[in-house]
Amino acid sequence: MDASIINPFLSSAINVLKTMAAIEATPHKPEVKKHNQTLGDITGIVEMTSAGLSGSMVVSFSKSCIFHILANMLQEPLKTKIDESVIDAVGELTNMICGGAKSELAKLDYSFNMAKPTMITGKGSEISYHGCGPTIVIPFNTDYGDFVVEANLCSN
Repeated sequence: MDASIINPFLSSAINVLKTMAAIEATPHKPEVKKHNQTLGDITGIVEMTSAGLSGSMVVSFSKSCIFHILANMLQEPLKTKIDESVIDAVGELTNMICGGAKSELAKLDYSFNMAKPTMITGKGSEISYHGCGPTIVIPFNTDYGDFVVEANLCSN
């Protein structure tokens, strides 16, 4: 998967966290994922299909990171456990990040259809990817914890 396909996910994640939660996210070097387990405590997965590419986008947050994002977004006290409001927030953030990437990919002539996000709680849970190629992981750091964005897109 070339950088022109990965970069929209990277820039969208940075933009969404800055705009929605006033949190700066610092990306690190993308790498190829070698297993199918979630990397964070709560994960959103979206299936994406277009005429030329298909696969998945995954966003996986540590508890500390998502609790701070949610507190900033809603101007509420920090959560102490993953509940329905945290799960809903991760679904919304997954949609926003994927939607931002979708807009950028449209400029490269990829018109994606997206499914509703699937949510998974628990670090190390098994993920079923919808793509056939390697999964690229982009790790991010914030002042409040880590998260990753994964892209698994390949030619149809």
